[in-house]
Amino acid sequence: MATSRLTFKATLAQISVPATSANLGPGFDSFGLALELRDRYAAQVLDDAIFDVDVSGEGADEVKKDKNNLVIRSMLRGFEFMGQKPRGIALRALNVTPHGRGLGSSSSAIVGGLALARALVHGGETLLSDDEMIALATELEGHPDNVAAAILGGATIAWIENGVGKAVNTPVHEKIKALAFIPSSALATTKARKILPESVPHAAAAANAGKAALLIHALAQRPDLLFTATADEIHQSYRAPAMPKSAALVERFRAAGVAAFISGAGPAVLVLHTATETEAVEMAAAAAPEFTALPLEISHKGYIQG
Repeated sequence: MATSRLTFKATLAQISVPATSANLGPGFDSFGLALELRDRYAAQVLDDAIFDVDVSGEGADEVKKDKNNLVIRSMLRGFEFMGQKPRGIALRALNVTPHGRGLGSSSSAIVGGLALARALVHGGETLLSDDEMIALATELEGHPDNVAAAILGGATIAWIENGVGKAVNTPVHEKIKALAFIPSSALATTKARKILPESVPHAAAAANAGKAALLIHALAQRPDLLFTATADEIHQSYRAPAMPKSAALVERFRAAGVAAFISGAGPAVLVLHTATETEAVEMAAAAAPEFTALPLEISHKGYIQG
């Protein structure tokens, strides 16, 4: 952590952050995947002690527009880590990631804020590394899976070691694509977490450990194993009563051999596939009209500056 006085840049910084899906079936709180759907943020340090926040797009009417805005709070945490907070900040956000659907909207805001802070400080890259950003983002989010994917891009494996969030990339086969199914209703992650039991049967945990290991291989080399590798026994069934339509869609897809699972805490459903465009259209039609289907490429880059 830096202790010397910072030199802030006078110019505007711009960052884009991908949407993310977590868990990917068996990898609860550990697997993440970046998706090519990007929220965009622009910010500038101000001499006056004001926080000028403007938000448009998804969730614009729901998020705070003052110093309690999640992007602002994350920026301030990043500045604090590097050694000094500015007096004020101007922030403009254009959100496209659906809020409260399990596609990493809060992680986008957190990673966007930390990346903006680093970009607005001379020498910021040396004062706040990606590893340190993962640790800070985990601190702010409470778990590392989504934030890791938003920072590193592609598929990630994340964990907490001695209270510190850590993550690494894992390869994704070039043929794998995603299809997100977005319901009209939202579900808060905090509510989804409260539904989970304190413990799960040993057999279920062992089954998930094996599937999680297989998923790493399936993502990298064997997309034909994605269906088997995305099976889960420790979180989706417990959350099903809170998102019955999403749970039913997952069940329907999996009955047809499709690698479908609840995205993060839900209620969005994600499918990983190597299907043709015609087959993807047929999958999308199968979920209409209750879900909006969104074809997505895997984002092999995390946040991007500029």
